[in-house]
Amino acid sequence: MATESKTARLIKKIGTHSGVFHCDEALACYMLKQLPEYRDAEIVRTRDRAILDTCDVVVDVGDVYNPKTNRYDHHQRGFNHNLSTVRPDLSKNSTIKLSSAGLVYAHFGLDVIKEILQEDNYPIPANCLSNIYLYIYEGFVEELDAIDNGIPMYADGKPRYRINTNLSARIHRLNPEWNSPEAESTDELFEKAMMMAGTEFKERVIEAATVWWPARQIVRSAMENRKKFHESGEIVLLEERCPWKDHLQALEEEMGIKDEIKFIIYHDKANSWRVQGIPTQPDSFVCRVFLHKDWRGVRDDKLSDIASIPECIFCHATGFIGGNKTKEGALQMALKSLKASLADRE
Repeated sequence: MATESKTARLIKKIGTHSGVFHCDEALACYMLKQLPEYRDAEIVRTRDRAILDTCDVVVDVGDVYNPKTNRYDHHQRGFNHNLSTVRPDLSKNSTIKLSSAGLVYAHFGLDVIKEILQEDNYPIPANCLSNIYLYIYEGFVEELDAIDNGIPMYADGKPRYRINTNLSARIHRLNPEWNSPEAESTDELFEKAMMMAGTEFKERVIEAATVWWPARQIVRSAMENRKKFHESGEIVLLEERCPWKDHLQALEEEMGIKDEIKFIIYHDKANSWRVQGIPTQPDSFVCRVFLHKDWRGVRDDKLSDIASIPECIFCHATGFIGGNKTKEGALQMALKSLKASLADRE
């Protein structure tokens, strides 16, 4: 890494600012270097406009956002872009102002994801890139954008984004302390920051393709077939247990059936099925419908007697989840709870 080139080179240059570094430009530079045209590029850290003008692409410095000239700064007055304004074809509801990480991701993210998966010989599932793209943005990049731009986490008591990684804080700690003799070059430390951010980003991309996307397909299939399991369509049978909460609510929006599903049933282990209320938010224990209030905190034979359902195992004290030894028993627990909830509302 160098701040200026003494000899003419054919190698491309990625420009960013010198001094204290942040997570957004570290990730932006890492993403660019995954692309064939910038894989061997030199990172030039400077605030000298004349030097930056010689760079092929500039991120997080220069007061210019212009994709036609490969300038991706977000600090200038009047910059208010979010993912939905830059990529309306891929995102409709984003409101978080982009940092340099978000800008580079917005313009190059699809290609970066493809390069990472192809390099490691991971299969790219058909028709999934746009879904993975949004998953990586919302679960990884958006947090960095929000923190770098100083956006409050909550507005009107509602969360605007999630903190999933704390990567921004960890990258910041790589900078020399205020009273450090600075024996180690900040350019060398920036290389460490790029690798830290890039390693986690790459891991998240691979996880998205190999873990997150297959689970989404399982949940989608269960939702599409829910009326085959029960005519009400309010109960989903998950034939193969997998993470489902985020998928279910996203797919409800996509399928136009928001809030229709009330319970999910899945096989927990041998001789055990779970019936769980659908939460109002993926990370909440507040459910659209809870299990019957008379069962809460009761177990085994006593629960079976109260519920008049054989083979009951438990009902959580809050009523958000319960268990039965059979699939049919779990279904009956859901149906009786739905009936009781309807009666309570009338």
